[in-house]
Amino acid sequence: MWFTKSKDEVIKDLQVNTIQGLSTQEAKERLSRYGENKLATQKNRSLLQLFFAQLNDAMIYVLLGAALISAILGELSDAIIIAVVILINAVVGLIQEYRAEQALEALKKLSTPKSIVKRDGKILEIPSEEVVPGDIVIIDAGRYIPCDLRLIETVNLQIDESALTGESVPVDKNADLILETLDTPLGDQKNMAFMSTFATYGRGVGVAVATGMKTEIGKIAKMLEETDTEQTPLQKKLTELSKILGFAALGISIAMFLVGIIQGRPLFEMFFTAISLAVAAIPEGLPAIVTIVLAMGVQRMVKKHAIIRKLPAVETLGSVNIICSDKTGTLTQNKMTVVKFYADNAFGDVDSLNINNPAHKLLLESLVLCNDATYSQESKTGDPTETALLEMGAKFNIFKTAFEEQHPRVNEVPFDSDRKLMSTVNKYDNEYLVFTKGAPDNLLKICNNAFVNGEIVPLTQEIIDNIMDKVNSMSQDALRVLGAAFKKIDTPHGDIDKLETDLTFIGLIGMIDPPRLEVKDSIFLCKQAGIKTIMITGDHKNTAFAIAKELGITDDPSQVISGVELDKLTEEELISKIDNLRVFARVSPEHKVKIVRALKAKDNIVAMTGDGVNDAPSLKAADIGIAMGITGTDVAKGASDMVLTDDNFSTIVSAVEEGRNIYNNIKKSIVFLLSCNIGEIITLFFAILFGWATPLKPIHILWVNLITDTFPALSLGVEPGDKDVMKEKPRNPNHSLFAGGTGVSLILNGALIGLVTLTAFVIGARVYTGTTNLFPIFPANISDDALTHAQTMAFVVLSVSQLIHSLNMRHPTKSIFQVGWFTNKYLIASILFGIFLQEIVITVPFLRNVFGVFDLRLYDWSIVVLLSIVPLVVNEIVKIFIRHKVS
Repeated sequence: MWFTKSKDEVIKDLQVNTIQGLSTQEAKERLSRYGENKLATQKNRSLLQLFFAQLNDAMIYVLLGAALISAILGELSDAIIIAVVILINAVVGLIQEYRAEQALEALKKLSTPKSIVKRDGKILEIPSEEVVPGDIVIIDAGRYIPCDLRLIETVNLQIDESALTGESVPVDKNADLILETLDTPLGDQKNMAFMSTFATYGRGVGVAVATGMKTEIGKIAKMLEETDTEQTPLQKKLTELSKILGFAALGISIAMFLVGIIQGRPLFEMFFTAISLAVAAIPEGLPAIVTIVLAMGVQRMVKKHAIIRKLPAVETLGSVNIICSDKTGTLTQNKMTVVKFYADNAFGDVDSLNINNPAHKLLLESLVLCNDATYSQESKTGDPTETALLEMGAKFNIFKTAFEEQHPRVNEVPFDSDRKLMSTVNKYDNEYLVFTKGAPDNLLKICNNAFVNGEIVPLTQEIIDNIMDKVNSMSQDALRVLGAAFKKIDTPHGDIDKLETDLTFIGLIGMIDPPRLEVKDSIFLCKQAGIKTIMITGDHKNTAFAIAKELGITDDPSQVISGVELDKLTEEELISKIDNLRVFARVSPEHKVKIVRALKAKDNIVAMTGDGVNDAPSLKAADIGIAMGITGTDVAKGASDMVLTDDNFSTIVSAVEEGRNIYNNIKKSIVFLLSCNIGEIITLFFAILFGWATPLKPIHILWVNLITDTFPALSLGVEPGDKDVMKEKPRNPNHSLFAGGTGVSLILNGALIGLVTLTAFVIGARVYTGTTNLFPIFPANISDDALTHAQTMAFVVLSVSQLIHSLNMRHPTKSIFQVGWFTNKYLIASILFGIFLQEIVITVPFLRNVFGVFDLRLYDWSIVVLLSIVPLVVNEIVKIFIRHKVS
């Protein structure tokens, strides 16, 4: 570990001269040996590969088989219809997933184009890809770090590592530091600088110790590469359903084929009938309908500031029971803010600071003038701590630019990480004031007076104890505490060392990266919805706990664990403890993935939020990766399933609510389609079993499955959401689609649809044969014309009864009168449109010939209407008993 070695040891190990740097020849050899300083990327899948990936689904295989058999049997219209459905499904999926895997490309773009190095004793600017281990790299403010460096020289160097570690405050670097602990977290490795972090202040020199995929960023890239994408709960259920339907279709077809052979029916006729049964058993439109319903949900989510990158993520949101949230920029504002102050014996919120109090005013002036940042309404530059001080001054109408014109800086002692102090000399009329700010304990050592009760008095031990008591109070609230002091001098020139002596203590300020205002309410809503919020951060334990306590995540310190403590736990120990942990502090990217996997091992559905490079592997490992759209890095967005365009945690709650309603609607669509298919199976099954002629042709069933049923199924997919859905516990992903009595309802409704269809077939056969025989539908007893009429009656009743049945699916217990006939106008329109299409099929001569049907008379339509409303009437009666039982 390079951070445990001294500068001399590192230089010796890497065989480099710090004055000369590497020679050109040595650099070439090392470039050949170690490779270019860039991140490896996976080869992107072509559009053709993405297209075929959409076909890799069990349901699609069954449909392809049905299309192939239909084509072999000469039923080209059936084969074409199925092929079109498969194509629509694949195209919709392709559009949604195109360019979905961009995380590694975004990581690659993070590397800087140019770096400054020493080669052959000269300072050169070279492409970052050519930096090799052993290169002496020059760092100055405003420059990205090109690779991982062991620092060998630092002058007030501060580096923003928030994208890598999640810590919002720039880190002071110290080249002379030697760390002894091997498991020191990245954020505490202050003698190191890491690839793609940013120097905000000072300057430094480092020796390259790792390049390309060997860097900390490279390790993240490798973790992204190795993370497999798992199926969502719905995808798993649909895969299982596809297999069941495939085997069921095969089993029913074989059974019916054998029954027909035993009955002595023609071989070809029975083979054709078996295919009809197989078609009836498979809801051909299901894959496309689920995909389209999800896509429509995606469009609704965009209006709620959530962009879904992968369709199945919409449904998975409804199952989420744990949200792992990065602290910085997600739960907090990623903006240091002064929240408390202490001056002239006044201690409290910064808003209560009194500008008319001389000590309070002097505290503000000192922190604004002893400051190297800039701040305006339009922009701000510099260290986040210093910009926070300027923002505090601006609240009280003390603006640095204008104030510095009145009191120009004439001398200064820059900030130094050893002193932890900074001083400026500013002109006040005919005298000069020295202002010093920094760590309170260091500041008090150079003070001999204090501002107390409007007077300057000697600094006694009692006053020091009182000041340190306020420092400790603010520190316990995880505030970063700064002190300010001053003194008057006659001349700004002279011995600089004497500027920071004999100072008068003015006061203290405490600052923090504050929580987002709306987050606390959102976390409370999550609790109500049975969703646990867990904070994962690169910050220290006390800071993380203070924020977690304020947000209502936890008030128990035992529920907080650090990365170092995490490393001491085995995977099994972590899994056993994970249920009682709420805050993970000072963690690395590897820790985050480990945490997510431990949570998933307990059968949780985990959402992970984040914005930094360090979040990318865990975003990809989670069931739902949620990136911030404004502050998020391209890497985080590329690894995520969902991007929040407003970076608002509360948007996640809205997204979960939408996800739950979308799942419920998809379930309604699936159950509706399957109950219709069961009706078709029962119709054909009993007709064959009784030795009747076939009531429905394959093209009839395909038409109903793909056209008539599709529009109501899609309309159920946009059913208005249940307002009480967030009062329910998260759905158990292991529960079947048919749990809670859904399966029984599905079978009974399917049987009802089958019964009314068979009834229509019998009535049609009786009417058009002109016989009083109750069952004139044996193949030997019925003419071709009579059979066509009977099949037309069955075909229309099957279609219309299923359209009417869609009204039953809107709510499992509420009457259609309670739900409201027109609260889902799309469904009513779908029913009317479906009936219209059915009328077109049986009245337009060309379509009549294709479908082999006759036009129905008014008498026939009256029978169709009476039979078709039977499922609605029966369900309304059953729901009355269900409501009575529940009440």
